[in-house]
Amino acid sequence: MNPSLVEYLRRILTARVYDVAVESPLELASRLSSRLKNQVWLKREDTQPVFSFKLRGAYNKMANLTPAELARGVVCASAGNHAQGVALSARRLGCRATIVMPVTTPRLKSDAVRALGGEVVLHGDSYSDAYGHALQLELSEGLVFVHPFDDPAVIAGQGTIGMEILRQHQHAIDAVFVAIGGGGLISGVAAYIKAVRPEIKIIGVQTTDSDAMIQSVRAGKRIQLPDVGLFSDGTAVKLVGEETFRLTSELVDDFITVDTDAVCAAIKDAFEDTRSVLEPAGALGIAGMKQYIAKRNLTGKTLVAITCGANMNFDRLRFVAERAEAGEAREALFAVSIPEERGSFKRMCEVIGQRSVTEFSYRISDDREAHVFVGLVTTDRAEAASIADAFIEAGFNAIDLVDDELSKEHVRHMVGGRSRNATDERLYRFQFPERPGALMRFLSCMHPDWNISLFHYRNQGADYGRILVGIQVPDRDQPLFQQFVQTLGYPCIDETHNRVYRLFLR
Repeated sequence: MNPSLVEYLRRILTARVYDVAVESPLELASRLSSRLKNQVWLKREDTQPVFSFKLRGAYNKMANLTPAELARGVVCASAGNHAQGVALSARRLGCRATIVMPVTTPRLKSDAVRALGGEVVLHGDSYSDAYGHALQLELSEGLVFVHPFDDPAVIAGQGTIGMEILRQHQHAIDAVFVAIGGGGLISGVAAYIKAVRPEIKIIGVQTTDSDAMIQSVRAGKRIQLPDVGLFSDGTAVKLVGEETFRLTSELVDDFITVDTDAVCAAIKDAFEDTRSVLEPAGALGIAGMKQYIAKRNLTGKTLVAITCGANMNFDRLRFVAERAEAGEAREALFAVSIPEERGSFKRMCEVIGQRSVTEFSYRISDDREAHVFVGLVTTDRAEAASIADAFIEAGFNAIDLVDDELSKEHVRHMVGGRSRNATDERLYRFQFPERPGALMRFLSCMHPDWNISLFHYRNQGADYGRILVGIQVPDRDQPLFQQFVQTLGYPCIDETHNRVYRLFLR
């Protein structure tokens, strides 16, 4: 065996982590296993006391410091999870801890560090920026630096996860999927597993906009990225460690990159199986595993994904929910152009049929052509293509927007505005029962001489959909319109005289 692996095996077997860490469960993800046609196991590091694996390496490093070193105090740089591990370890060992965190760190994480007694210093936009400042504090204040990943003691602490996986699942394992930031987690896990059961593949997962390790391994040297994406803040590292680069280059079998939508979908997958909400970095292993299965058309394999963190900002859940369906190809987005004439709106809805609508936005703007933003529930990308074909066969131009970032991030929220063509418009807020066919019932009951000039709807997961509708109704038809509303039976509020409507839409 490689002498380096023997040394890491010794370090991992003797690591001091269980003073603060727990042996996290290895759980079968039954729903995900059924859907992916493989046996999927989740190593639940999100269940640690600080909701992340990071306390293993931090405590192992600090527990091996001398009394004199502990008396000086420690300093670290972290996007959040390592910081909590250091702060908890410092409290347990009775020493001072100064934590340098990027200003982009979710407040949930910085507040958690303060609650554990850590002294938080916010500096820079990424881990690498915070790291440079922490090194300055190490020199100026005589502190002991606790590296988040590039230290054999830290790597060995993280390696105890690999030890637990093999102890908890003594049958065949085909691959283990591990998120990569600076590389400490995958280095430790790979060192143990390759020393004990080298036939198990280790697959590293990074986001497409923070793939410093993948670029470095391919180049044969460490590559520093000029910028990193911040959605998966726990893996937003511009430059990986020297030791983690060496170990990853030698031991990791393959790599996968995933985008933001795929990570959001993986967060939803984990929630459906565990009822836990992972942070983006914590869901990378699942996202990578799903992509690996799809690319290789795998079935019947036994796969493990390490869910390495759950320090999610609550405010970020809105974005995750918005993008999860696109990441799983369970939502198709279209820009559909239809003739601006009575009946065409209804004909477009007939093409949609009984499919569940996730979004519907439209504002009258042109005498000849109307442009509608539509979201529909789908089972896969192939169904999205067939829907686009159905629109075209019906005489409507349709553009698939599922890969268009401008549409997903901004335009879907901006469809609307003032219109000179919206004469005789009345504005209503309706509550529709959240079921297929509700919109068609609305359109079927409406008088053919009335034109829909504004329509806005987004599925929020509730039992009732909340819809804003502008309808061009001449004054002479008001009694008839009131009769239509009563017959329809949907709760509604007249917003025609609302000040906000007058300011922004009228």
